[in-house]
Amino acid sequence: MIPSTSKKRPRVPYNRHSIVSSTTSLRSTASRSAGLSSTAALIDSFPDKTISESSKKLRRTSSHPLLSTNTSSHPLLSPTPSPTTSFNDLNTADVILRLFLDPTAPIINLSDSLDSIDNNNQPNVQIYLHSPILRRAKYFSALLSDRWQHSKENPDSAENKIDQYLIPLKLGVAHGSIEVHLSVLKLLYTNDFTNVINSAAVALDILPVALKLLFDECADYCVKYLEAVPWNEEEEKRVISLIPYLREEESEELLVRISPPKYDSCEEMLHGLILAAIHSSSNMAFVKAFVAKLLRDFSSRESARRVLDKAFETCLKIVKESLEEYSSPDFRGDHNETEAIQRLNLHTAMTNGRHLLWLVERMIELGVADSAVKEWSEQESFTADLQRAFRDDAWRNIVPGFPAVLLRCTCKLANAVASGTILAARQVRMKLVKDWLPVLIVCKDCALSSMLPSHKSLYLELEDTFLRIISTLPMSDAQMLLQQCLSFSTRNVEDCPHLFTAFNTWFRRATNQPQG
Repeated sequence: MIPSTSKKRPRVPYNRHSIVSSTTSLRSTASRSAGLSSTAALIDSFPDKTISESSKKLRRTSSHPLLSTNTSSHPLLSPTPSPTTSFNDLNTADVILRLFLDPTAPIINLSDSLDSIDNNNQPNVQIYLHSPILRRAKYFSALLSDRWQHSKENPDSAENKIDQYLIPLKLGVAHGSIEVHLSVLKLLYTNDFTNVINSAAVALDILPVALKLLFDECADYCVKYLEAVPWNEEEEKRVISLIPYLREEESEELLVRISPPKYDSCEEMLHGLILAAIHSSSNMAFVKAFVAKLLRDFSSRESARRVLDKAFETCLKIVKESLEEYSSPDFRGDHNETEAIQRLNLHTAMTNGRHLLWLVERMIELGVADSAVKEWSEQESFTADLQRAFRDDAWRNIVPGFPAVLLRCTCKLANAVASGTILAARQVRMKLVKDWLPVLIVCKDCALSSMLPSHKSLYLELEDTFLRIISTLPMSDAQMLLQQCLSFSTRNVEDCPHLFTAFNTWFRRATNQPQG
């Protein structure tokens, strides 16, 4: 679930993969500032304080009353740092900053060889920094401005004569945390966001630290970078974990990438993919295979069922309307025009019949063909149009494969019923055979003189399937339907064992004495 951003939480200390502690007590209103102790008192007690604790007093906003800067009390506090000021410069620094994982470990001074030490493995690092540059991070700005204001009001105090502070920064224990903090502190000096933040992983490492220190420019750049680049699955989880700590306007672009616009967006996407697959004019087989795999792997069977049912009903409707217009043409126009319309109707029916066959295969594969079977069994008017159309020889030269396409749809659905893959009600089973058996008989009669081997095997398979379904019906229904199956017989009676089996089963049951 995507975290909501309606109630923004304040910035938090850094952890490489999660937020270590939440600065939950922050508010950006002036009324809360009256309840804060002076920052001078806060710094005086620094041995027991950490940035994690004291950052709870602030929130990233330019209007916080503690963020005003007094630069008149110290020469290093001018708004623009000296051009000679550099990161970790002992000669010009007025701040000593301790980064530590283990407060009991010995301090490592990095003033001379910062790059020569593996910072990730050091439990305690001390660096020399400059307050005007630290002030770019509003956390430090608030601390230092209040501190210098306190010194200005007490010019004779011993503290006013000390130009260096020890500001302890307590880090989480995640691997690489010190290195990331040093990178963010260097960015205060260099502004080299483009070269430093060069991957989503780096941006996700730096962003929590920038948020914790209220380094707005750095945080904004990280967010903009994450908006523009792809993420892998692990990076997306980290983005989601950080969203609650961003302002609403900051997180908006990140949220729209991962939040569905509405409840049925997945189904809309699937439906669009199915339509693209069945209507694709190029590489149709590849597109259909790809969409079929997406459907198999989709997590919600019910969503797949609804999408396939919708596409099935649409294609079936087009086939039925086309056959209805073909079977009842309007002869009031020009003969050639009428013939062209008839050909178009048959081609439309054939094309959408192929779509139906693909959809039926997907539904059976996913085990969601229940509605399709029921719909296919309620086509008395449609099957009557088919019988009229197939008794006319006109279709042979236009769409010779059309009967086989529809019978394959029927055979696949009937096989699913006969095998128990789809548990259809008795009425559905009876009507499926009753409506489609006459179509099979007409197709066989019309194709006797020119039956293709593939068509012959299709007819035999459908005959056997219908006979198996008939065996599941009450005796009275089976008696009526079996009489229509006599056309299944062949010149050589040994070639139709399925028909003999069906009749022998019926007669055996008819001669059984009732039990009890």
